Formats: sequence, C-alpha cells, structure tokens
Amino acid sequence: MAPVIEKAFARGKPRAVALIINSPGGSPVQSSLIAARIRRLAAEKGIEVHAFVEDVAASGGYWLACAGDHIWLDESSIVGSIGVIFASFGFPEFMARQGIERRVVTSGRSKSLADPFLPEKPEDVARLKALQEPIHKAFIEHVKARRAGRLDESADLFNADIWVGSGAVKVGLADGVGHLVPKMKEIYGDKVRLVPYGPRRSLLRRFGMQMAGEAMGALEERALWAQYGL
Repeated sequence: MAPVIEKAFARGKPRAVALIINSPGGSPVQSSLIAARIRRLAAEKGIEVHAFVEDVAASGGYWLACAGDHIWLDESSIVGSIGVIFASFGFPEFMARQGIERRVVTSGRSKSLADPFLPEKPEDVARLKALQEPIHKAFIEHVKARRAGRLDESADLFNADIWVGSGAVKVGLADGVGHLVPKMKEIYGDKVRLVPYGPRRSLLRRFGMQMAGEAMGALEERALWAQYGL
C-alpha cells in the first residue's frame, strides 16, 4: 500500500485524501503501519483525510478508518469490533480415533503453544490472553487518540462489539452518514475532481491465476467476512 498512499498525497497537490475502506480486519501490525503512514503524510503535507466505509470497517479495518480525520459510512455499514482474536481448531479426539500419535520435541516450555493436535491447556489459554492484552490496549489507545472528544464515554465501546450506520455515529465511532462523491462535493464544492488510486494487480492475478498460499489466504479472508454475514 505504501506507493499508493504516497501517490495519493503527492500528485497534483490535493486538497484532501479520501480512503475507501471495506475490510473485516487482519493483522494489527499491518493496520498500524498503514494508518501511521497515512497520518505522517497528512501531518507533513497539511492534508485532511476522510475515511468512507463501505460494507465493513471492523477490527483492523476500523483501525484504518481511524486514520481519517472524519469517518463517513452508509446506513448499513458495520463498524467497530475493537478487540483481538485468536482462532484455531482442535483435533485430539480425531487423532486418537485414527490411532495417530502426536510427537513434539521443543527446547522451550512455550515453544508448542496451542497445538491443535493436543488437548487445550488452561496455561495456553492464559498465555494467549496475556499476548492479546497489549495489542487490545494499543488498539484502544489509537481509537481514543484519533476520536478524542467524539466518543460516547458512557458506551462500552471496547468489548469488540459492532455498530451499524447511525448507531455508530451516535456513539462517536463515525461522524455521519455520507457517500464518497456527494460528501466530497458538499465539503469541497461541485467542481471537485476525484482521482482514484489503488494497488496494481500482477499479470498472474489479471488472468485469475493464484498460488496455493494466496488461495489459503482467500479462505481465511472469507471466514473473516462471514463473521459479519457477508
């Protein structure tokens, strides 16, 4: 995303940059890196940033939305999910039925953490929660900093719940209902010109060819979307 972001802030001396966000989440580190780069460029160049949410800006997607000075959404957009998740599977009973023995040799007590082929251990759960806590705290601090003075202090906003449309505006997670073109014309005038930027697809992607790893990534992404009924 770095070249795209750089281009959006540099070409033609823009009055503003608009982010179109449609994401159910992902890596907290990558979300942080992208959002931080947007904020640095906005500060360096004195350019206002507007985030427009389409279907979803949840979890890491909402982290990105908070890179905007203003967040706009549709009445049916889903935002929030300010939390951290670890998801896995467990196969110990299947392994036992098939007569398969799991053999793991490590040189550190925590090296084999949450092994899906072994029964779940309370100490593994406690360790994972301890790992999630600082990530969740960083997420909360980011939202509070970016939405300072706009959040409903009486609402429980950081329990990974989600809000829809005007409900998100009411609790301060968004600034209003609005779509990209009419909203930008409303703010910057009818003669505003919108120049789209986006990542280029590789030659393989253009012809619909993907590697196995990308196919697995697509399945994982599909599972994330499914959390929101999409």
